[in-house]
Order: sequence, then C-alpha cells, then structure tokens
Amino acid sequence: MNYPPKQHQDSSRKHLIHVINTYPLATVISVLNNEPIVTHIPLIYENNKLIGHLDGNNPHAALLQNQNKVTVIFSGPQCYISPSIYTTKQLPTWNYVKVHVEGVVSEIEDPESIKQTMVAMTEFLEQPHHNYTLDKNDPDMDTYLPYVKGFKIAITNWEGKFKLSQNRQTEDFEIAKTEMIKHNQVHLGDFLNQIIQ
Repeated sequence: MNYPPKQHQDSSRKHLIHVINTYPLATVISVLNNEPIVTHIPLIYENNKLIGHLDGNNPHAALLQNQNKVTVIFSGPQCYISPSIYTTKQLPTWNYVKVHVEGVVSEIEDPESIKQTMVAMTEFLEQPHHNYTLDKNDPDMDTYLPYVKGFKIAITNWEGKFKLSQNRQTEDFEIAKTEMIKHNQVHLGDFLNQIIQ
C-alpha cells in the first residue's frame, strides 16, 4: 500500500485489534450491481474473524453470506488540528484513527450459534461492569431469533490508517495528541445537545 504515507500506516495487529475492540461500531460495505450497500453495526473480533448479527429485514443481510467480499471500517477518534497549537509553522490538517479490513463473509445458520453470538456481543459490550447478562434461554430470544441473521467475516487484509501528526517534531506531535484527546472529551456533550432536541 502506497497511501497514506508510511508514517501514517500501522501494521501492528495488536494496535488494530485494540481499535476494533475499543470502537466496535463498524461501517460494513458490500457491493451489489456496482452500488454500495452500507450498514453500521457493532462487530466483535475473534481469531481473525469479525462476528455480528443484524435485522433480517435489512437488505444488506442477503449479501452477508456465500463468501461474498466485504469491506469493514472501524473509526477511532478524530479532530481538526489548527496550526495555532504548534510551536512551528504548519498548515491546517485533520487527524484520525481508522482501521480498514477486507474479508469474505458467511452466514451463521444454526439458531443456537446465532444466540451465542448475541450473548457474546452483549457480554463484550457490557465490559467492564457487566450490569446486564443476556440469557440464552430467555423466551424473548426465541421470539426475535427468526428475524435475526448472523454472520462471520474471515479477514483477508488489514490496514491501519493512523494520521496523528507523526511527521511533526516530537513536541508538536505531543501537542496534536493532547488536542485530539481534549477535543474528543470536550465537544461530545455539546454535539449531542445540538442533535438531540
């Protein structure tokens, strides 16, 4: 891969898995008749596979099977970096953390296995406090199961795109990192108040 520049690529599997586990809401992309089909759903990573489930009425469900190719994007923190924060002269930029994976997808057909993926997903997302446990034997599970499609993606390619001002001097790199942390903590409350009224 020639782009982005090498200093903005991360091939450490440990780092990429950490992004997936910390930001599990994925953008799942398939193609049908040259048209992209996109769904946003949480996925869990397990042994070089991504495992998930979705509403069977979602048109995307029909493509998440039969060894179809799929692209998945996980988005970490991001923010605008103003030149005003640096100690040296710079231009404006946007910093971000992204993980792109490609793979082939197969349907999970066994109802008990689909149930187990739902239990595992809930257990993973409830970390670290585990205030709720999804009971595989809950009658509601059987009620909803006919409407749920399970799938697993065998990952064939990984790309880490970590644009974090690594090409700047050490002091400016640290300033940019601090700016991203501050931006992602401070602005979330204001943002939610703007869109939820």
